[in-house]
Amino acid sequence: MTALKELPALVVLERIPVPVLAIGHDGSILFTNTAFAEMVGFDAEEVMSLRFQQIFHQAPDSESLLSVVHALANMVVELAHKDGSVVRALMSKSAVMRADDQFVLATFQDLTEQLWQEER
Repeated sequence: MTALKELPALVVLERIPVPVLAIGHDGSILFTNTAFAEMVGFDAEEVMSLRFQQIFHQAPDSESLLSVVHALANMVVELAHKDGSVVRALMSKSAVMRADDQFVLATFQDLTEQLWQEER
């Protein structure tokens, strides 16, 4: 238990094998783990240099980016892959839930292949 208490949150998020992304209220990417970066074909540093609108295809426009991200929770979103293709993934609700939080932290489940096969 002591080891868990001393483990920094970013280390834990990086080690999780599920794609994770943190998005700031201004559309900046605050954190991505390797699993998310690989899902969209980038390395983590490249993802960190992108903005929300560069990753999320067809996201609705709104004055409040955080409300857009919250509205997309538990829905299949379209993400831009580095090769120009679209990755379709189920996005979770934000793990950060307080009203005054200035970012969202979501996980993703890549459904691209499954949805592609179902559409055939």
